[in-house]
Amino acid sequence: MSIAAEPASYDPKAVESQAQSFWEARRAFEVDEQSDKPKFYCLSMLPYPSGALHMGHVRNYTIGDVISRYKRMTGHNVLQPMGWDAFGLPAENAAIKNRTAPAKWTYANIEHMRSQLKSLGYAIDWSREFATCRPEYYVHEQRMFTRLLRKGLAYRKNSVVNWDPVDQTVLANEQVIDGRGWRSGALVEKREIPQWFLRITDYAQELLDGLDDLPGWPDAVKTMQRNWIGRSEGLEIQFAVEGHEPLTVFTTRPDTLMGVTFVSIAGEHPLALKAAASNPALATFLEELKHGGVSEAELETQEKRGMDTGLRAIHPITGDKVPVWVANFVLMGYGTGAVMAVPGHDQRDFEFASKYALPIQQVIALKAPKHDDEKTYDATTWRDWYGDKTRDDLELVNSGEFDGLDYRGAFEALAERFERKGQGQRRVNYRLRDWGVSRQRYWGCPIPVIYCNACGAVPVPDSDLPVVLPENVTLDGVKSPIKADPEWRKTKCPQCGAAAERETDTFDTFMESSWYYARYTSPGAKDMVDKRGNYWLPVDQYIGGIEHAILHLMYFRFYHKLLRDARMVDSDEPATNLLTQGMVIAETFYRDNADGSKDWINPVDVEIQRDDKARVVGATLKADGQPVKIGPVEKMSKSKNNGVDPQSMVDKFGADTVRLFSMFAAPPEQSLEWNEAGVEGMARFLRRLWTQVQKHVADGAAQALDVAALTADQKAVRRKTHETIDKVGNDYGKRHSFNTAIAAVMELSNLLGKFDDASPQGRAVRQEALEAAVLLLNPITPHASHALWQALGHEETLIEDVAFPQVDTEALVRDSVTLAVQVNGKLRGTIEVSADAARDQVEALAKAEPNTAKFLEGLAIRKVIVVPGKIVNIVAG
Repeated sequence: MSIAAEPASYDPKAVESQAQSFWEARRAFEVDEQSDKPKFYCLSMLPYPSGALHMGHVRNYTIGDVISRYKRMTGHNVLQPMGWDAFGLPAENAAIKNRTAPAKWTYANIEHMRSQLKSLGYAIDWSREFATCRPEYYVHEQRMFTRLLRKGLAYRKNSVVNWDPVDQTVLANEQVIDGRGWRSGALVEKREIPQWFLRITDYAQELLDGLDDLPGWPDAVKTMQRNWIGRSEGLEIQFAVEGHEPLTVFTTRPDTLMGVTFVSIAGEHPLALKAAASNPALATFLEELKHGGVSEAELETQEKRGMDTGLRAIHPITGDKVPVWVANFVLMGYGTGAVMAVPGHDQRDFEFASKYALPIQQVIALKAPKHDDEKTYDATTWRDWYGDKTRDDLELVNSGEFDGLDYRGAFEALAERFERKGQGQRRVNYRLRDWGVSRQRYWGCPIPVIYCNACGAVPVPDSDLPVVLPENVTLDGVKSPIKADPEWRKTKCPQCGAAAERETDTFDTFMESSWYYARYTSPGAKDMVDKRGNYWLPVDQYIGGIEHAILHLMYFRFYHKLLRDARMVDSDEPATNLLTQGMVIAETFYRDNADGSKDWINPVDVEIQRDDKARVVGATLKADGQPVKIGPVEKMSKSKNNGVDPQSMVDKFGADTVRLFSMFAAPPEQSLEWNEAGVEGMARFLRRLWTQVQKHVADGAAQALDVAALTADQKAVRRKTHETIDKVGNDYGKRHSFNTAIAAVMELSNLLGKFDDASPQGRAVRQEALEAAVLLLNPITPHASHALWQALGHEETLIEDVAFPQVDTEALVRDSVTLAVQVNGKLRGTIEVSADAARDQVEALAKAEPNTAKFLEGLAIRKVIVVPGKIVNIVAG
C-alpha cells in the first residue's frame, strides 16, 4: 500500500491487508536450516483454542514478534512457529453445553483464532503449525511413553488423588482451590485409584542443579522451581511398633528426636488401616478423611484433626512408648506417610498436641540466656528456635547424652548411632513427586497400554500406533465416551493374542505442551525430533506467563532431558532465555443487584470521566446515562467482565496501533493496564508519522546527504537520529525495553515536527531521520513500516530484508556542549562551549556568565573544578 494510493489519510485496514497479502504470497517468514546466518528460535507458549484471542495473547505474541523481527533485522535466521494446545477439559465442557463434539468445537476455534493471529501481522512460520489433538502429533507422544514404560521411567500404581466428582477427573494439587475443583467448584474428594506416573523424581537433582546454568531465566522462576523440588537432607529413622512392622519416618531435624511425644500417620497408612479393622470409630474417622483435597496448601490451613490408633511406637533412644495418631495433615504420598511429632518445636504439631492434650517437651534452648525472660521458656519461643537450624547460639537440652550439642553435632551423632545399629540412615529427600499423567477424561491423548488378564499391562506395539481417539462422539457429561464404549476398548493382547482391553485414561494435557517446542523444529519427522532439532534447539527466547513457573516449565525441562537421554537432542535444557510477561489489567465497573451480588459492566459500555492525571473520577453507562460504580483495577477476566476484545480494537484502530499500545503501556515483565485513551494516543502518533512521511515525499525525492555541508541545526537533527538508533537498538536487543524504544522514536518524530528546513541538505537529513524511524518501528508496527518504506523510495528494497540501521558514531560527536555552572555547589547558570574548548577558556566563560558573576561579587575565588562535558563548580568565599 503506497501512500500515493491513499494521499489523504492513514487507512490501517488497507495498509494491513496489503502487507499481510504480500507476506503470505512471498511466504516471507518460512525458514529452513540451510541458511548461513546464525539461528534464532523465538517461541511464545502455544495457546489453548478457546474460541477467541484475549489481550493476554496479544501482549504475549506481540512481545515475541518484536523480538523475532528485530533479530531478523540483525542478521539472524529466525524461527517463530505457532500451534494449538488443543486437548483438555474446557472442550468437553463446551461440547456438553453446546451439544457438539469436542473435536468440532476445537477445530472451529482454531480456524477463528488463526485468522485473528494473522490479522495482527505476526511473523509466524505457519508451515510448521500443528494441533496437539491430531493423531499425527500425539503418535510420537504415545511412542515415547511406551519407550519410557520399557525403561521403567513410566509405571502404574495406586495413588490417593484429588477427585472432582462433577468433572469426573483427577485434579493436580494446584487445581484445588479452597477444597474445590478449579473449574467445577465441586468439593474435592480423596480417592485411591490406579494412575500412570513418569519418574521425574529420578531427575530431581539434575533439575535442581540445572537452574544454576540458566542465567537467562528470571530469578523468581528459578526460586519457585528450587522450592518445588525441595531438596532436604535428613535421617530416615525406624520406630518399632508393638505387634507390627517398624514405622519409618524421615526428618530433617533429628536433633529434636528426644522431643518426640507422639507419631502422626496418614489415614491411608497400612498401620492405620490395620488398627481400623478392629476399631469402628477409627474406621469412621478414616472414611471422613477421604473428603477434601490433598494439596499442601489445604493441609496447612485446615483444622487439625486426629485420632489415637491405640498403637504404641517405641522411641528408638529412650525406649519409651509413644502413641501413634492418625492426623489429617499427613499424606501417604509425601515421604513415608509417617511423621515424628515434636510439638515443642513445630507449629503444626504444637496445635495438634494442644488440641488433644498430648505432652509438649522442650529440647532446644539458648546456650547462654542473658535475661530473665530468656530463662522463662514458652512454646512460642521454642517454635521460633526450631525454624533456624543454622543458629550457633542454641543447644540441646532434656536430651540425655546429647545435651549441649548443636544441630550439626546431634545430626552426626544420631546418624552414626542409627546406621551402626541398622535403625536408620542418612537420606536426601525431595518435595517433588513423580508426575501423575493419567486423566479420566475423554478429550486427551489415549494412553497406549493394553490390559491382559495373563500378561498384565502391555505397551501397544509401535506398529499399532497411534491409538486414535474417536472424534465423532456424544458427551453426556457423566462418563468418557471411550470408557462407555465397549467396542473401542476391545482388542487383543500383543503378547499372547488373548482378548484384552485398552486403557481408557488419557494423558494429562501437560504432556503435549512439554515437547511441542521440539516438534516445531522437525515438521514431518518420523519420530518426535530429527537432526533438525539440534540446529534450532535450545530455544533462544521463550515467552509466557510466570503462572507456568512450576507445572509447565518444570515438565518442559524434564521432557527435554528425556529427549536428550533418548539421543534425540544434544542439549541439556530446552530454552536459554525466558521472559515472563505481566498480566493485562483493566478498570472494572458494576452495579449492585437487589440480592447483594454485583452486575459487572464491560468498560467499552461505560462513559468514563477522568481528572488531569487520567484517574477515573466518574462513570456512567452509555445505554442509560446513569452512574455505575467504579471497582478496582484487576486482571482481565470473564468473572469481572473487564476483558477487551482484541478484534474490536483491531477493527477500530488497526493492528499496528494495538501492537504499539501493548508494547508502550508498560515494560514486558510488568502488568499492563488497558486504557483506550492510551490506544487513541498511539493511533494519533502513527497518523502523525504517516503524515510526516507523506508531506516529505510530496515535495519530491531527497538529495544525497553531504555530512560535511551540514549546518548546526541539521547536525543536531542528525545527531538525534543516530542517538535514537543507538538507544532503540539497545532497548530491543539487550533490555527488551520496548516502551522506552517507542518513546525515543516519538521524541525523534517531535523534533522533526519542529525542524523547518526545506533546503536540499535539510531534506536529506529529514529523509535519513524518517527512514530510521520507520525501520526502528518495523518490529512493532510492521504493516505501516512496510508501506512507509516503499513510500520513501524503496519500492525495490523490501523492509523485511533491510538490516537494522547502524549508528554513525561521527554523527554523535557534538561541536559544542552545554555545561552547568555552579557556585559553591549550587546551580547558577549554563554556558555553551566548544566541545574541544581549553580549560582556561571554559573557566573564563563560566566566571563571565551573567547570573554566575552576580553571585561571585565580593567573593574570592579559591578553586575552579571542571568536569568535562558536564559542570563547572566555582568554589568561592
